[in-house]
Amino acid sequence: MCRKKRERIFIVGIRKDLADNIRFSWPEPFKREMTMADALKAGELYATDVPKSEGQIYPEHKKAVLDLVPPGGCWRDLPDEVARTYMKGSYFLGGGKTGMARRLGWFEPSLTLTCSPAQNQTERCHPDETRPLTVREYARIQTFPDDWQFSGSMANQYKQIGNAVPVNLAEAVGREIINVLEQIRTTKKHTRHI
Repeated sequence: MCRKKRERIFIVGIRKDLADNIRFSWPEPFKREMTMADALKAGELYATDVPKSEGQIYPEHKKAVLDLVPPGGCWRDLPDEVARTYMKGSYFLGGGKTGMARRLGWFEPSLTLTCSPAQNQTERCHPDETRPLTVREYARIQTFPDDWQFSGSMANQYKQIGNAVPVNLAEAVGREIINVLEQIRTTKKHTRHI
């Protein structure tokens, strides 16, 4: 199994002259780690399964290789000769290369979404069906509401979603920043009255 996840860092700065009187609190972690099933199937996050939408398709040679990869797996699950042929020179490079020939698993979190689910180094294959994730599946993973509209070509839509911060994460951090701004406003109002 290929379970490596990419980590991200957020930095929130407060001006030095305000820092002693202001407290920023990071949002509390969600009560549990959300999985692909949570994002794409009816349940705690969404009332319905993910709506159908357009999506990229794999060429036959890539589909034949990804048919051999189990849910949650990657190139390491392929027969060695198939992996060598598929990965070409990348096979001999260092690093984990766990984005190659990657099939997501239902009961694990999604990998970080890229601007295209079908590139060789960053494949995001559906857990059951041998195909890239659709635009709407991408959007669900990033917690966009199902009625959110993306514009432009399919490639542009994938790019918009892949470059986005997950909506629920942005909302949680944004709420904490609003709390800080409210603290600043209250502090300034109180200081003027002294």
